[in-house]
Amino acid sequence: MSILVAGPEPITDRRDLVAALERGNKPKSDWRIGTEHEKFPFCVKNLTPIPYGGDHGIRAMLEGLMRFGWQPVMEGEHIIGLENEGHGNVSLEPGGQFELSGAALETLHQTCSELHDHLAQVKEVGDEHGIGFLGLGFTPNWRRDEIPVMPKGRYKIMTEYMKKVGTMGLDMMYRSCTVQVNLDFSSEADMVKKLRVAIALQPVATAIFANSPFTEGKPNGYLSYRSHVWTDTDRARSGMIPFVFEQGFGFERYVDYALDVPMYFVYRDGKYIDATGQSFRDFLDGRLPALPGEVPTRGDWNNHLTTIFPEARIKNYMEMRGADGGPWARICGLPAFWVGLLYEQSSLDAAWDLVKDWTDEERQKLRDDVPRLALKTPFRGGTLLDVARRAVELSRAGLDARANGDGVGGTEAIHLHAVEKIVETGITPAEELLALYHGRWNGSVDPVFKEFAF
Repeated sequence: MSILVAGPEPITDRRDLVAALERGNKPKSDWRIGTEHEKFPFCVKNLTPIPYGGDHGIRAMLEGLMRFGWQPVMEGEHIIGLENEGHGNVSLEPGGQFELSGAALETLHQTCSELHDHLAQVKEVGDEHGIGFLGLGFTPNWRRDEIPVMPKGRYKIMTEYMKKVGTMGLDMMYRSCTVQVNLDFSSEADMVKKLRVAIALQPVATAIFANSPFTEGKPNGYLSYRSHVWTDTDRARSGMIPFVFEQGFGFERYVDYALDVPMYFVYRDGKYIDATGQSFRDFLDGRLPALPGEVPTRGDWNNHLTTIFPEARIKNYMEMRGADGGPWARICGLPAFWVGLLYEQSSLDAAWDLVKDWTDEERQKLRDDVPRLALKTPFRGGTLLDVARRAVELSRAGLDARANGDGVGGTEAIHLHAVEKIVETGITPAEELLALYHGRWNGSVDPVFKEFAF
């Protein structure tokens, strides 16, 4: 989760909330690519989680990264993140997962360069503290009670609330990692088409990037256990949001959806105020029990939007949320997949043609089955692999059409190679891990920390 945003302007009318989303409209020349990726820090010596404090803990890791120009983000006396103008920010997930929320960049080449620089910095500092980093969708061997809690007030509130609304919310918070892509839209109509394609094809992305087949040292029966965990985290704020496909959908309908998602907190004077289960509609009317008489600010609305977790969501941009964490090449592959599909009109139109007659039931069935079956999920007389191959073809065409060269003759499509290999073979990363577990690794997950660390 990203670092909180500020915004003191008061909001008293639903129309202000709609206008806040409309401000995301940008001409194509201003469209950018933002990539967020999480990774598990671990002790190289004994493969255990990293605590926040101590000489070789998460705080020491954050302090070490400041040599590269990062500035600390404080919550009370604790460093809980880093920021560097023009370079995004580094934040902590509940269990210490390191997240880079990258800058808004023009090309995939820049995105991958940013990733390379970040991982080089993390590796340099991590090596000094005996800390390694693993790109997987779910921790392969740690129990939840072994994982330290990061000192962020919002996570304390969320931890207690998750116990009331689902059975796997704490696993999502403390034991999962994802990669996300943030993209722009030009208008309400453009947003609608992109969001519909993003929601419909999110199970395809989940399947291609499935990379979490282990739990507590053993196969868990899933290829993307991270995706399965989301099915019973908090159903009031997650899922396939079928209303996106209804006639008349637009910014107003999304605002109404967001208003009905229960709140987590309000942030005031550096502190989190528990507002779990309360209504943002009441907040607009000055009737929020947690802050009676007060109305929300623009910052409150922006922060509330960060607590809504459908498969794809909108703020002033659109976020694709369906992929497991993974190694360097696949982190670049995810933005390549979505940029190729959504940023070139011919590919976007073809992608919409691919999915526009899918029913709510079909989309939900894909979402239900993909965590277990991934590309082998049955669909319309074939499998999801057939859809994935077509989607990747459209993505490559879109990337080639963007014609952003790498200086040595390649387009941005070079970053799609890892994805193309997966759909060519039909073998997901999770299936490769399972083959190693049942073969050369002799029933142990420990080698993953050496062979798949950054």
